[in-house]
Amino acid sequence: MERYPIADSADLAARFPSDFRWGAATASYQIEGGAREGGRGVSIWDTFSHTPGRVLGGDTGDVACDHYHRWREDIAIMRELGLDTYRLSLAWPRFQPTADGGWNRGGTDFYRPLLEGLREAGISPLVTLYHWDLPQWLEDRGGWAGRETPQRFGDYAAHVAAELGDLVDTWSTVNEPWTSAYLGYGFGVHAPGRSDPAAALAAVHHLNLGHGLAARAIRAELGDSAKVSAALNLMALRPADPDSDADREAVRRLDALDNRAFTGPMLDGAYPEDLIADTAHVTDWSFVHDGDVDTAHVRLDLLGVNYYTTTTVRALGEGEAAIDDPRGQDMAQCRVATEGIDCVPQAGEVTAMGWLVDPAGLRDTLVDLSRRYPDLPLVIMENGAAYDDEVVDGSVPDLDRTSYYSQHLSAVADARDAGADVRGYCAWSLLDNFEWSWGYHKRFGIVRVDYATQERLIKGSARWYAEVIAACH
Repeated sequence: MERYPIADSADLAARFPSDFRWGAATASYQIEGGAREGGRGVSIWDTFSHTPGRVLGGDTGDVACDHYHRWREDIAIMRELGLDTYRLSLAWPRFQPTADGGWNRGGTDFYRPLLEGLREAGISPLVTLYHWDLPQWLEDRGGWAGRETPQRFGDYAAHVAAELGDLVDTWSTVNEPWTSAYLGYGFGVHAPGRSDPAAALAAVHHLNLGHGLAARAIRAELGDSAKVSAALNLMALRPADPDSDADREAVRRLDALDNRAFTGPMLDGAYPEDLIADTAHVTDWSFVHDGDVDTAHVRLDLLGVNYYTTTTVRALGEGEAAIDDPRGQDMAQCRVATEGIDCVPQAGEVTAMGWLVDPAGLRDTLVDLSRRYPDLPLVIMENGAAYDDEVVDGSVPDLDRTSYYSQHLSAVADARDAGADVRGYCAWSLLDNFEWSWGYHKRFGIVRVDYATQERLIKGSARWYAEVIAACH
């Protein structure tokens, strides 16, 4: 097998319909900067990143990619690449900076021109309401572990729908609630940095509830025709030994915790009974009130799928210790009510994050979702890879990332051929950016950012991606 298998752009494009939507994605705290401008309040990621020892290198998102001031330049890059869609997130603290309940005009004043600029460039805005930058004042009052936050989230959704709804193509309520709940409240490696399994499971529920409240608020403001979605990073789980009953049981337990904890209430209208039983020693689930699940179970126009890698798990023998990798995303899920399960590193090509390159997992996830929910269209809202890029003679020849995209877009085409109703794809990420607890040490962008000068440089992977888009259209 060649080191960097890269499909011919025209051949790959021919596998997609002409109305397939091609895009790229970002998140507010990771790119915007302008942390103290426009009346913006403090978020949990401001607090977390300014706490010594929380983020590699002491990095913060105070400036990030300075998108707050450079968004026109970034839209010009999107237009040059031929993107149809831009998936961005709104910073909640720009709209509701303090606990007094007042709305800050600075949020609308920033995002409205940005959305208008996208429209003028022929790029459809796909707007995420929550990509992890919770106002700190809400965390001080319990955060997602308490009931006030989802209620306030519904209010926030109604406000931004009224302010910006005429410019938004599709709304996405919450991004990766798995990450917010488990890494933020259960394992402590993301903001707000809490390590409390019971709080993590309460956060799971309140994120589900907040999703439903926000979706209903948007439609109440804009009408039933408003397009609403959510973005889930569903885990592609595999047993280390497919013939082992214990390993298959480990997969079942993690599937309940990682996947069905969200698809259950959001898509099926109930929490899985096995999830409740598996976690009874952690919580009694009394935070689920009558009517909550009905609220969370709201009609979606599409489901966002975020995918990066697969996870292989095994059951631990008695007295056997799990692999200790406190920064590994694959390992983190094994710290919340999953005693006796370990995540197994797999041989094969890995990214700079140490994540296995496994496009078959994306294909299988899409096909499985479409079989379970045949009337629900799918959009890839995040897919991409970090690599240790090098600038060579004024360019970034990132063949490893181009290969990653080629393999995963081929997997999307395979899923479509198998009947999956996949209608769009967003590369993660448009720009190199603040990579959460990794700071600026990992680069996911198809556009390089020199953080000292803020100069943008379109990478080779973006040029190849643009060729695919052009050939498709």
